[in-house]
Amino acid sequence: MARLFGTDGIRGKANSELTPELAFKLGKAGAYVLGKGKEHAQIIIGKDTRISGSMLEAALAAGICAMGVDVIKTGVLPTPGIAYLTRTLQADAGVVISASHNPFEDNGIKFFAGSGYKLPDEMEDEIEAVLNRLDELESPSGSRIGTIMDMDDASEKYEQFLINTAPSSLEGLKIVLDCANGAAYKIGPRVLTDLGAEVIPIFNQPNGTNINVQCGSTHPEALAKAVVESGADIGLACDGDADRIIAVDEKGQIIDGDYIMVICASALKENGKLAQDSLVVTVMSNMGLHKACRQAGIHVLETTVGDRYVMEKLKESGAVLGGEQSGHIIFLEHNTTGDGLLSGLQLLDVLKAKQMPLSELAAQMRRFPQVLLNTRVDNKDKVMASGQLKEKISEVQQHLGEDGRILVRPSGTESLIRVMLEGPDQEELASLAQAVVAVVKSIDC
Repeated sequence: MARLFGTDGIRGKANSELTPELAFKLGKAGAYVLGKGKEHAQIIIGKDTRISGSMLEAALAAGICAMGVDVIKTGVLPTPGIAYLTRTLQADAGVVISASHNPFEDNGIKFFAGSGYKLPDEMEDEIEAVLNRLDELESPSGSRIGTIMDMDDASEKYEQFLINTAPSSLEGLKIVLDCANGAAYKIGPRVLTDLGAEVIPIFNQPNGTNINVQCGSTHPEALAKAVVESGADIGLACDGDADRIIAVDEKGQIIDGDYIMVICASALKENGKLAQDSLVVTVMSNMGLHKACRQAGIHVLETTVGDRYVMEKLKESGAVLGGEQSGHIIFLEHNTTGDGLLSGLQLLDVLKAKQMPLSELAAQMRRFPQVLLNTRVDNKDKVMASGQLKEKISEVQQHLGEDGRILVRPSGTESLIRVMLEGPDQEELASLAQAVVAVVKSIDC
């Protein structure tokens, strides 16, 4: 049987794959594992703006209470806000109901340990094992049943934390903020305004079904247009749960996570604050990032795709900055997970300190042409194990030589195979990528 937990919790179509029944069982299993041996342990629950969020929240909370663990509900709050509150309020665990950048029909459930870090694979496996034997567990009764309370000041606590991470005022900056009709729709504009910026919020009217729709970090085109039309200094785009950020410079050019990491890492190194003079990235980061970091004297440590693996490498190496091209960036001195608004504030601080436009700061890195194609498949494992695909990958890599690379991998959260190529010639890369996709489709038939 396939593992229930993916690289970022459990995801699926709400009410068909991720059902209230499953959420209830997950609540019971998670509460049993994470609250084990404690009388009235506490678990914090937050969610994004999806229409299915309240339904799953109710089921999850009921399951948690059924195991004698108390629930604290924050309502709509960015994922990193739950990590922060779980850690600082010394709760026993945190749970976020969100499918991040996925369409509104999807939803997800991911757990944080009391430390604010995402659960290791071993603990997720333990929860899954308990989920399959819930009938064997004792059900508390009487005063041992858990309770549910609302945390009315959750947003304010997280907002103040974000403000405290910003070293300087943002007065004089004009910022367009794309909230993705998601979890940052209120707190994002408030934080930037409180720090003195002129803020133009867009996609900040969630209705339960418009989260990530042609907006946010995966669709920054509307943000780019708004930045140019308004004459703003910079644009920032969150995703649905605001754990990642993508920027747009004053000319409307997209500045992805690789650029942001190069800009922030270089600034930290100049100020003697880049621990180990190192930056942790995944195999998806552009070759241009590696070249820019070499020129700046920054060591690049590479890991597999997924912010949890970035985090593992950060803790193992003693580095404090790492992330993904997608904008999922971890500033470990501030928070224990990727934090879109926090990352945006760190980028804005460099912008203010350098007194340079973002386009000039981004010029530290020259992006190698890259093609990324996603192909939906029925059986990711079958495709990835195919000798035919491995032979094609080897053929393409030989063709690209030292001037390029190919990476084919399964998505950790969707039924997709991702084909990525980098090299000097965009048209050639596109042709080669299509040839690889054709092989993937032939295997999946």
